[in-house]
Amino acid sequence: MKRRLLLLLPLVGFLVLGIFLFMGLSINPFERDSALMAREFPTFELATLEDADRVVDESLLEGEVTLVNVWGEWCPTCKQEMPQLLDLAERGVRLVGVDYKDTRDKGRDFLDTYGNPFEVNIFDPEGTLGFDLGVYGAPETFLVDRDGIIRYHHTGYIKPEDVRDTILPEVEKWR
Repeated sequence: MKRRLLLLLPLVGFLVLGIFLFMGLSINPFERDSALMAREFPTFELATLEDADRVVDESLLEGEVTLVNVWGEWCPTCKQEMPQLLDLAERGVRLVGVDYKDTRDKGRDFLDTYGNPFEVNIFDPEGTLGFDLGVYGAPETFLVDRDGIIRYHHTGYIKPEDVRDTILPEVEKWR
């Protein structure tokens, strides 16, 4: 009898593992909340994309509700969402970009080609700020209130309906 139970243990273990893996398939990684929600924006000191001698820090995000968009020239969906970001800027939403794991020349060329909705672009070639934000890919967008607290996190491409249905209402909520 004990021998039969010992033979069933690997089968039971396999079934339990299979159930957990199957449950994981239903999780959408784009719907995950940031671990930084309702926390201060991480501290940083980085140069801007536009001027290597101009260093900015997290105080840049205080005083006004700001969308911080993490993007890169290498990111195809960043190109797709640029019209929505330009639209948000035209509507008076303050945007700050984080040029993530890029080169300065490629980042500048990207903005020359697709437009520049950003008041400032933070240059993050090593991905240190992205790491501190918990970014696992671009694009990702964070809404930061006037006190420098992260209030909303959007993972992935911002679609036109996201602007209307989510982004603008969130901006207005925190203004």
